[in-house]
Amino acid sequence: MDFALTEEQRAIRDTAQEFARAEFLPHAARWDEECIFPVEALRKAAALGFAGIYVREASGGAGLGRLEATLVFEELAAACPSTAAYLSIHNMVAWMTDRFGSDAQRTKFLPKLVSMAHCASYCLTEPGSGSDAAALKTRARRDGADYVLDGTKAFISGGGASDVYAVMCRTGGDGPGGISCILVEKGTKGLAFGKKEKKLGWNSQPTTTVMFENCRVPAANRLGAEGEGFKIAMMGLDGGRINIGACSIGGARACLEAAQAHMGQRKQFGKALSEFQALQFRLADMATELDAARLMVQRAACALDRDDPEASTQCAMAKRLATDAGFDVVNEALQLHGGYGYIKEYSIERYLRDLRVHQILEGTNEIMRVIIARRLLSERNR
Repeated sequence: MDFALTEEQRAIRDTAQEFARAEFLPHAARWDEECIFPVEALRKAAALGFAGIYVREASGGAGLGRLEATLVFEELAAACPSTAAYLSIHNMVAWMTDRFGSDAQRTKFLPKLVSMAHCASYCLTEPGSGSDAAALKTRARRDGADYVLDGTKAFISGGGASDVYAVMCRTGGDGPGGISCILVEKGTKGLAFGKKEKKLGWNSQPTTTVMFENCRVPAANRLGAEGEGFKIAMMGLDGGRINIGACSIGGARACLEAAQAHMGQRKQFGKALSEFQALQFRLADMATELDAARLMVQRAACALDRDDPEASTQCAMAKRLATDAGFDVVNEALQLHGGYGYIKEYSIERYLRDLRVHQILEGTNEIMRVIIARRLLSERNR
């Protein structure tokens, strides 16, 4: 058991940090304020391999592991959690295409995905099925060489801006076994988008409903076999959960560092805030919680890389802990800033708004507890 990063991993982390500070951080506040989807900045990230981090090299990706991905996403999110989180979703779709796609699908989709000439969205949630994802209603009816899709997806990151949509839809009966995954390309007749949602955070990426009405898609765009879509979706989410945990850690780390600096500069009652032991203790707890969360995220990443049978449970644990701890650390950092933390001249409030949704998406933290509890109780009943 070695907790030290390799020289290569440190180089990857440092490259991501340097890039994020140069290309994300100076613009993040404006992207948030003006709801700008920074496609050109994302393409610069793709040029470093960050759009296909764990897509195989043979398919044009970086061929790295999940641990390396957590290092990248932590650094990117330290600059802009919203943009980093969209890149995580894009990576999820690129990996699903590489892992479950045919040679023809990889050839068709992956070159533009790993370069971000095309952006990708993941479409699972529906107006009537959020946490109960297996109850989805969007249907894909087979018609000769095509599927015809009808239904609606909700809260889709990249909706209207992305070029490829990985759509979980019902090709069979009720339950998870009736779900398939189909790639739908922008411009397909019958594909439409709702209004851009006005959100608390994540403003550097558009969020819309995605609607299908008699939307005809080639059957050749189905990933895997019919009925494998739910498995594909859940395997994608395992990676998404540790990535979003890493994004929470990155955003929270930035706020912890800001709080450290502020405590050294701000004086009250004739001395710096950093001299008050009560505030020192709060800072110590923030750092400890963050480090514990990072270790759990990295352990889950390693478990996923080696196909550990406990990987899904560890990903759920890591996501639950990291996103809760991350938000709590940002909230504490805001409190330590006092009124300054509440105004937009300082960045703390942006991180707070961006990190809040991490406790909801990629499976709510309540669902993470369900996954963990089911595993614990299944062991007990064995």
